[in-house]
This record gives sequence, structure tokens and C-alpha cells, in this order.
Amino acid sequence: MDPTSELDGARARNFPLGEESNTTNSTLLCDEPKRTAQGPILFNNLEELGLKLEDDGVVQWKSDSPAHPRNWPLWRKSFDSGVILMLDLFTTAISTAGPSVAEVAKEEYGLTRVTALVAFGSMYQFGQAFGGIIFPPYSEAFGRKAVYIAAAFTYSLCCLIVGLVPGVYGAVIGRFIAGFVSAVPSIIVSGSLEDMFNMKYRVWTMYAWACATTGGLLVGPIYGSYIAATLGWRWVFHVAAITTGLFTFLLFFIKESRPSRLLSRRLAILRERTGISDLRINNPDHTPDLRAFMKVAVRRPIRLFFTEPIVFVVSIMSGVGWALIYLFTEALPVIYGSFGFFRQQSSLMFLAIGVGIFLGVFPRLHDRKMLKRRKMKGEGLRPEEKLVGFSYAAPSLAFGLWWLTLTIPPASNLPWYASIIGLIPIGFATNEFTCTLSGYLADTYTIYASSAFAAMSFLRAILGGIFPLIGEPMYVNLGSNWATVVLACIATMFCATPILFLKYGRSIRQRSKFAKYSSQISNDTQVENDNMD
Repeated sequence: MDPTSELDGARARNFPLGEESNTTNSTLLCDEPKRTAQGPILFNNLEELGLKLEDDGVVQWKSDSPAHPRNWPLWRKSFDSGVILMLDLFTTAISTAGPSVAEVAKEEYGLTRVTALVAFGSMYQFGQAFGGIIFPPYSEAFGRKAVYIAAAFTYSLCCLIVGLVPGVYGAVIGRFIAGFVSAVPSIIVSGSLEDMFNMKYRVWTMYAWACATTGGLLVGPIYGSYIAATLGWRWVFHVAAITTGLFTFLLFFIKESRPSRLLSRRLAILRERTGISDLRINNPDHTPDLRAFMKVAVRRPIRLFFTEPIVFVVSIMSGVGWALIYLFTEALPVIYGSFGFFRQQSSLMFLAIGVGIFLGVFPRLHDRKMLKRRKMKGEGLRPEEKLVGFSYAAPSLAFGLWWLTLTIPPASNLPWYASIIGLIPIGFATNEFTCTLSGYLADTYTIYASSAFAAMSFLRAILGGIFPLIGEPMYVNLGSNWATVVLACIATMFCATPILFLKYGRSIRQRSKFAKYSSQISNDTQVENDNMD
């Protein structure tokens, strides 16, 4: 199904498509304004606004327009990306803090282990799953900044609710809504980075995003267990409310980064200044009304998941890798409890997983070198050629889990520090899954990157909510060794995926109408071509 058909219903109902319209009978074809009195006014304003008029009458960005996010000064890009990345890191940490809080709060509320985990952990993930369907297409249609501010403010209020309201129902409601709005930093950040950085710099910015996300996953259990044990579990959420409140303030100082949104604003200014109402742009994000948004934009992630093989496979791979960390929030206390560790001490094992994150620097150096070599030859860099890290990550995950299997009790009498060697490649693998697979989606679906991430993140969040519930029973009933064998076998099957992507990924993209359409529109609305085929 052609992605352009998403707008067919709107056209059939005679919605005022206006700036999105693709009609070519405009009186403003390239030479027409030059023969009218409006010509000089039009072209002077185009120059002032950093725009240009194509031969077909479509207004586009000039390549050197300082208003386009990819041409912003470095300090602006650094500030904006830094704020949203840190927000993502912190909210992700609060998500994995849930199981540690549940362990303490269940005594106060008289809950079973499963009920407490659902209230403080799974509800957050389930909320994020549904938020991930709504917010990415909304941000694509209506812009990023306002969504960030509203989400951070709501998140802060929800943390107050969880920490202050007595009774488990406050926790259930607060955690679900917090998870719902956490989809904004968790998913939209990647789209914001795609707005601001071309492929050359996305090699590093997507890695920074992956590090922030994975780092948050690993910090959460440590933060949650130690704060809950020393200050009480409610302070986990008091601190979260204060911190996200500060982020809300900082977010007022970032700029809107959605290029099509900014282009629409400049089109409105141009129309007002020139009095020419026929000026138009190619705007794939234009949404005539709420009904069209709900019917078109919200279903886009669902369509991507079920009709795009790349999105489907990436979602499964990324979902399992992500959920594995959530499973470890319950599994590592069982594993290292056999070494005599308390829950707080067991949470420190996540630091070993964190060491593996930094190994991702080496694939990025390879990507940068290859990109530079291709640029010197005047050749494009295909998205599949940036999957080198993924080709190492898949076997690294299998290796790490098999190593862990063979070095933990009761099958092994080795000291505890022998097992943490296996956690390092697991950390590298989970981070690379986030970095390379998300980058692959960004490079393949460009302007619809956030919608592609929404499909991936829905499955990821659902699995993240389920895995902690089965983690402890799985490791207690099967034993630590056999439970890890199950995970290692699944990871071993994943090792074939990089080979399939490297061999067939390009042909799959070329057969994908959605990938081709998004690439075409991206070239129309960006100031530069990422030079991909």
C-alpha cells in the first residue's frame, strides 16, 4: 500500500490540504512571479526567510538557511540535544527503579510480589507502550518542543502522585501516566536528533542517545535500591519529581526542530508578506483535523510494524534486548544472592553491563572512517553499511549469556567476579541493538523515523513490562544455569539476523514503498541529502 494513500481520504473529503497540496497548476511556477509586480517582493522575502521556489511552484529550504535545524550553530544543537538526552536517561532510570521499589513497597501495602511489580513496574511499561503510539506521530504533525514540555511537566506531577498519595491505586495511576508520557523522551529524542544532524554526525548522536537510554536502564536498579533502602521508597519519586521539574524549566529554552513544522511557519509568513495564497510546500506531516490525525498518523506505526519487514524484525530484536535488562532487575538478585549478596549489592552488577556500553566507540570509529572514505569517492553510504556494530553485537550477546551460564552457581564454583566478565559483552550488545537498529530505522525511514521507533518501542515496552514478572520465577524454578541457557539459545538464534540484513537489506528497502516515499519527501524538505541509496 502506497504511503501517499494515507492522504487520499483527506483529499476525497475535500479537507483544506493547502500547504500540503501537490497540484501543479499554481500561478507561481518558477518564471511566473518574475513577470508580475509581486516578483521582486516574493524573491526578496524568499531570500530573507532562507527559502527558495522550485520550478514546480513548491517552496523549499535553501541549503544554507540558518533557520533549518541542521544549520543551527553547534552550541544550539549541543544544548538542545543535551537536555533531551539527559531527560531520556533520567526517565529511563526511573522505569527500571520500579522493581527495586516494589520489593520495599509491597511490605507497606501488604501486596504480593507480582502485584507490587505490576503496580510499580509493568504499569509504567504498558503506559509507555501506548504513549509510543500517540506521541511520535503527534510530534511529527505538530512539532516537538511543546510535546517535550508537556511530557516533562506531567511526568513530574505523576511522580508526586506516586510518592505522596497513600494506597497502591495512586502508584498504579501515577506510574501508568508517567510511563505514558515517558514515551516522549524515550522515542521522540531519536526523531529530534534526525532533525538536527545529518548521517555524518548521526553516527555519534545516535550512539549518545543509545548510551543515555541504556545507561538509564542500568542506573535505575542501583538508584532505586539504594534510595529505597536509605531514605525510603517514596523518596525515589520525590527526587524524580524535583528533577523532571527542573527539566521542564530547561525545555522552555530549546527550539522547535521539526523541519516541516518550521517550513510551514515560514510559508505562513511568506504568504502574509506577499499576499500570495497559492504558495505551497511538500508537507507529509500536514494533518487537516483531529479525525484525520487519529485515522492517518496514529495508524502509521501499526502499518509500519505489520507491513515493513525491516521494522518487524528490528522491533523483535530490539524488544528482546531491551527487555533482557528488565528481566535482569529480578534475575541478578537471584543469581548473586547465591553468592551471599543483598539486593543493593546485586544491583551493582549493572555497572559491569555499563562497561560494555563504551565498547560501542569502536564500531562508531569504523562507521565514521567508512563514511569519510565513501565521501572522498563521491559515493553514497547505504544504511546496511552502518550495521557493523550490530554484526558484532548479536554474537556478543550469545557469548555473554553462555559465559554467564557456565560461571554461576550451582553449576560452577568460580568466584563471583568470574561471572561479571559475561555481563560486559551483554552490555555492549544491548547498547548496540539500540544504537545500530534505531539508526537503521532512522536512515531507512528518515522523516518517519519517530513512527518507525513507535512500532519498535511498543513491542519493546510490552516485553519490558512482562519480563520482570517472569524473571524471578524462571530463575528460581529452572535454576540460574538452565534459565540462562534458555536466554542464551534465543540469543544464538539472533546471530543470523545481521547476515540477512547485510545481504538482503538493500533489496528489501528498494521494494518498500514506504521507505522510498519517506526518502523522497526527506530530500524535498531537508537542506541536504544524506547521500543514501
